[in-house]
Amino acid sequence: MPALPSSPFPDLATAPALIAGHGACSLLTPDGELLVPDRADLPALLRTLPPPLLVHAPATLRGIGLTPPAPPGPWLDLLELFLFCHPGRSAAPTPRGLAIALQVPVPARLEADLLPALADTMLETLRARSGTADGKPLREMLSVLRAGRWPWAGIVADALDAPDQPQPTFDALRVWRRLPKWEETAPRPAPGNHPVAPGDARTRLRQILGPDAETRPGQADFASVAAGAFDPREDALAPNIVLAEAGTGTGKTLGYVAPASLWAEMNGGAVWISTYTRHLQRQIDQELRRLYPDPAIRRHAVVVRKGRENYLCLLNMEDSINTVLSRGAAAGAALIPLALLSLWAEVTNDGDLSGGDLPGWFGELFGRGTLTAMADRRGECIHGACPHYQTCFVEHTIRRAREADLVIANHALVMSQAAWSAASGSAPLAEDAVPTRYVFDEGHHVPDAADSAFATTLSGLEAAELRRWLLGAEGSRSRARGLRRRLEDLVATEASLEAPMDAVLLAARALPAPGWATRLADRAVAHAPPPEPIEDAETDVPPSTPSNPFTALLAAPLPARGLAPEPAPNNPTEEFLAAIDRELAARLAGKDGRARRMLGGECDLHPVPDDVLEAAAALSRALGRLSTPLHTLIQRLQAKLEEDADALESSERARIEALVRTITRRAIAPVDAWTAMLDQVPAERAAGTTPTYVDFIRADPLPAVRGASPAERGHDIGLHRHWLDPMAPFAATMQGPAHGMLITSATLRDQPDTAGSDWEQPAWRAAEMRLGMPHFAHKPTRAALMSPFDYAKQTRAFVVTDVARDDPDSLAAAYRELFLAAGGGALGLFTAISRLHAVQERIRPALEAARLPLYAQHVDAMDNATLVDVFRTEPDSCLLGTDAMRDGVDVPGRSLRLVVFERLPWPRPDILHRERRLHLSRPAEDGPSDALSKVEAQRLYDDRIARMRLRQAFGRLVRRADDRGAFVLLDRRAPSRLFSAFPQGVSVQRLGLADTIRAVAEFLAASPSH
Repeated sequence: MPALPSSPFPDLATAPALIAGHGACSLLTPDGELLVPDRADLPALLRTLPPPLLVHAPATLRGIGLTPPAPPGPWLDLLELFLFCHPGRSAAPTPRGLAIALQVPVPARLEADLLPALADTMLETLRARSGTADGKPLREMLSVLRAGRWPWAGIVADALDAPDQPQPTFDALRVWRRLPKWEETAPRPAPGNHPVAPGDARTRLRQILGPDAETRPGQADFASVAAGAFDPREDALAPNIVLAEAGTGTGKTLGYVAPASLWAEMNGGAVWISTYTRHLQRQIDQELRRLYPDPAIRRHAVVVRKGRENYLCLLNMEDSINTVLSRGAAAGAALIPLALLSLWAEVTNDGDLSGGDLPGWFGELFGRGTLTAMADRRGECIHGACPHYQTCFVEHTIRRAREADLVIANHALVMSQAAWSAASGSAPLAEDAVPTRYVFDEGHHVPDAADSAFATTLSGLEAAELRRWLLGAEGSRSRARGLRRRLEDLVATEASLEAPMDAVLLAARALPAPGWATRLADRAVAHAPPPEPIEDAETDVPPSTPSNPFTALLAAPLPARGLAPEPAPNNPTEEFLAAIDRELAARLAGKDGRARRMLGGECDLHPVPDDVLEAAAALSRALGRLSTPLHTLIQRLQAKLEEDADALESSERARIEALVRTITRRAIAPVDAWTAMLDQVPAERAAGTTPTYVDFIRADPLPAVRGASPAERGHDIGLHRHWLDPMAPFAATMQGPAHGMLITSATLRDQPDTAGSDWEQPAWRAAEMRLGMPHFAHKPTRAALMSPFDYAKQTRAFVVTDVARDDPDSLAAAYRELFLAAGGGALGLFTAISRLHAVQERIRPALEAARLPLYAQHVDAMDNATLVDVFRTEPDSCLLGTDAMRDGVDVPGRSLRLVVFERLPWPRPDILHRERRLHLSRPAEDGPSDALSKVEAQRLYDDRIARMRLRQAFGRLVRRADDRGAFVLLDRRAPSRLFSAFPQGVSVQRLGLADTIRAVAEFLAASPSH
């Protein structure tokens, strides 16, 4: 394609338009002729034309075999114009998705002549604003975009009637000057305890649904059952718990919103609705528009809460803007994403960069690093010392949540907040007012969330990140701010803080220094035999990566970071990491060798060799020297709050409280947990006893670092501690603040095939064990509401008997032919990322030739939410994904009519699973204990996990009454005992691939909507 022209882009009358990719090519020439060129001819043809109109330049260019250059490119991307015209709104990044968002009629066959119509629609919006007050900020931001040589600048200037300015208005970028400030309010009184009557919950549900809503059998019953979670608590530490399994299509979201909203209004308190996935957070937020149609009322009543790392940090944004502007004329294209992000920041509902009202494809257009640099990086907030503290999006959201009726959070945040409240014993220091009523949607994932929330990991990345948080950037260009930066003005006025702070910074040097991963790898090479070739490891999930993407730099080889290598320090953390790394290498020796450790591997901690014992003891002492001054620092900050209570301004008090909270969470909590774990390293569990924890050593590949090859990036190593039963700490944490909890899902119970007609009681007992109910004082209320769908009529299920599951070519052929038979609308699920990659590479050409777009998680740069939006919008597209797509994806209608699962989703046979199946499998859950051996009980434990995952996967298929779809499992080894996972009335046919393809095609062809 041609180089970016120095003159402004032409007007739309002379701009060609291009739709390309996924086998479909359509080109509108400047003289109005529609062409259908061959994809191979397009690059040469485009060189002869002016810059084209297109939608989603990176995807379009990849679709014709070109590598997209850095923006701005020689094109007019309609998504960029959409960001300018409609900041705070989103659209699926396809021509059809953009047309739907702009309410432009979508033709039956998409051709390139649709794109000028989309551009005209947006430009007409700008023309309408040109003479109004809304046009002034757009004209000011346009001057910045002109300085960045934005391709749309000239066309937009004409629409806004904006003359060229000799000097750009760079103040337009400084959005924090125009954002509203939050103000402190009086604490909200404790909520009342009035119950919600089941009949009142039903009445509220009818009000939400309205007179014309679809009647869903069981939804009103669900609302009545859910009301039980809002009864007054009768005993301390004994919340009312309702376990409600609601089949797909019951309408459980509004079913629990009805009593939750009613209780909040009656009692003046907040109900926290917790989910496992961002998909469902966004879905619930959208559903609540039916309850609160007025946006102003909804903003007051409903708040979505996420971790800080999800939000735009205004201080980081200011740093980025100042860095770009310091380049002067060389700033160029870097101004474009900053300007568009500033427009969004001024209208966003909450500043959420991930899953909020910023389109998920923003990072694709301008590079992921643009948004990553803007995020409130984990633990780096300086709270009251920040000049933007009173306009901070996170602080706004926290304060809104204190007054809201409904807070939509996620399991991890809910558990973190409750654990902080329980540990501190001081609710006023909690970020959010501690709620008393909780709804856990996607309840089958509560144990997984608890497992992550209450686990302890002492790894190179975790420890190095803590060092960076305490010491700040060490010789790099990072803007990381250390503890001294957070406390410098307080220390200047409070001399008692200086000594403990200095002691902390000195002791922090016992944590891994920059370049630790290189030194670890060097030691591994020195102690290991030559590696043997191995195959790629399979995994259910991506390799473990730190929650903060910037920590990749902490582990990078120093030359890749632009720094001079430093000698290995006498560092107790690095000595301990090297010791457990040697132990892992020894236990993985042989066939797997050192290469297995580089890809990821694990081993038991016990029995513990002498060098690990010595290194653990030395590290424990070093962490003690860090913990003591940290505790002293906290005590003196708290003393200042008490001693200066009459003199402290509210903002200063809030800042000190935030520092106490942050230092405790970010530094003291992990250091004390690591110390406790290290001190117990010598203790081995006696044979025949049930452990409280499972301790093991695990290696994980390091995140990729720019300039480093996979071999150079090395691996992380860590000591991991998980609760054997993670619901024990969950119960201990939640039983204090919670007066009532509703745990709901479509898959709380398992139905084993051998249970007969009396399966329900054992299934409920098993569900209660898994959800930790024995750890609570009161027994839960149970309820099960069946799905209203006729699965026997609406679905078909097949097991293919002649596909070699370990042959990528055979597997890909099955996916290809099944997707073609369905004509798209297919979701392909995988238990290993490596097989997903292998299949998508092989089937993409054939699907594109059939004009069936193919998207893939872990391949396409779009985030999962955007991928699902595209899949939902494009009815003939296909999507490949792993477990994140198996659970929580809601795509009703024709866009999802086929689910193909590559193999049975057995649990990963790792150490943690081994210990849990050994100690947590209960024969009594599945029948008389004398009828089951221990081995049989463990088999049933594995079967239960696989069945629950199959139920979740099958549940993607039918989301409303008129949906029809087929489910295909490409695993001929699938035992029939697992088929009870499917709804009653669904019979599973075992057929060869050819017969399955014909059956799928015939069934879907019979659907009225196919």
